[in-house]
Amino acid sequence: MSDRRSLVWLGLTPEPEQELPAAVAALRAPLDDRPPPALVAAERHRVERLVLRGTQRGWLRYLREVTELVVAAATGPAAGDPRPALLAGEVVLDHHRMLIGLPGAGYARTAAQRRDLEHALDRLRSGSGTGPFGSSHPAGHSEPRSTA
Repeated sequence: MSDRRSLVWLGLTPEPEQELPAAVAALRAPLDDRPPPALVAAERHRVERLVLRGTQRGWLRYLREVTELVVAAATGPAAGDPRPALLAGEVVLDHHRMLIGLPGAGYARTAAQRRDLEHALDRLRSGSGTGPFGSSHPAGHSEPRSTA
């Protein structure tokens, strides 16, 4: 790597570094409650380290991990709140769509992730996962259920 590394990827959007740590910690945590504060702090530290000292390639590897967590939440047995997966999926998908405006192959390299995230988000939004959360809405609003 040369002494001058490209930093253009850092100017895309601040949402991933702001929104992902808590959402990713929730996706990594056991399904019994909120993620432990130590897990959120560790995720925040990891993101901070990637942003301050990492490369675009390392950042995209991290976002690929997040994509895998979102896809797993959408396709696996859902026993918890879908909102962290929805939030993480939407943030990463928006980020990956913005890569089209940057030089390099980032946009092309994330094509499969964009497709996987779109499918996962559709599934999470429709509540068609195999778990008990039924219809889910990103804002936390649920539709009334019939008691009949």
